[in-house]
Amino acid sequence: MMDLADRIRLRASAAHETRRFFSRRGVVEVQTAVIVQAGVTDVHIESIELADGRFLRSSPEYAHKKLLAAGAGDIYELGPVFRAGECGRLHKPEFLLLEWYRLGWGWSQLADEALALVRLLTPGQHWQTRYVAWQDLVAEVLPFDALEAPFEELSSALDDAPQGLERPELLDWLFASRVQPRLPDHQLTVVFDYPACHAALARLKPGNPKWAERFELFAGSIELANGYRELTDADEQRRRFELDQQRRTALGRRPMPIDDELLRALARLPECAGVAMGFDRLLMLIAGAESISNSGIE
Repeated sequence: MMDLADRIRLRASAAHETRRFFSRRGVVEVQTAVIVQAGVTDVHIESIELADGRFLRSSPEYAHKKLLAAGAGDIYELGPVFRAGECGRLHKPEFLLLEWYRLGWGWSQLADEALALVRLLTPGQHWQTRYVAWQDLVAEVLPFDALEAPFEELSSALDDAPQGLERPELLDWLFASRVQPRLPDHQLTVVFDYPACHAALARLKPGNPKWAERFELFAGSIELANGYRELTDADEQRRRFELDQQRRTALGRRPMPIDDELLRALARLPECAGVAMGFDRLLMLIAGAESISNSGIE
């Protein structure tokens, strides 16, 4: 295991190389507020509320989109984010997130750039690369169409899942428990075309709205990044936020305030794609550590 001094140097070197990477590509570094007015409605993320009713940010995404709508251009940020209840080998309640946005790009261009950064920062790894659709990966482990099958059939095939999950959460369980662990070591896998129910803030595919223009990047079975072609339709985004609220209520979780300022900004958001990458997980790979706690600075 690396000692503290080695971890400090590793983290500093990786951050330096990341900033050089974006500087050469004309992407400008920004710093946005850590304390924000609204949390997120995403059922998979619990925001940390402060005593005054504000929140610690779970990502800089909303702030970045407001900057993009104001004409900031290509931007990135490397900084801390906070999520309640996250604990484990790959999770901490506070961790470093790298997030960036590219104007006029689609998701595949951004995925290529994310791969280039990972390869730059892990020169000792001999990565293979695979691009594969979500549907094709799921078909390798399930003998029927997970999106079209009766709910009872899907639920029966995933009888180890927690009780009370709806189809979107069952599909998450399916991927996390059956698909993700099978992703090969020494392979960078870009999974794309996620189900529309997992679109979050992504656009749906033109002409095929069953699927979202979203991708995730995995190093072996470890998820490193989540990105998409950004949705610019404020009415559709509000509908998704309200659906999140219904799911949160059904799961016994508190509904979260909706960021109306973000929705107003979406009307001015230029065509772009954005991605968030777990920097502590990337450091873990570089260090050959078993957990993100052993790759960071406690």
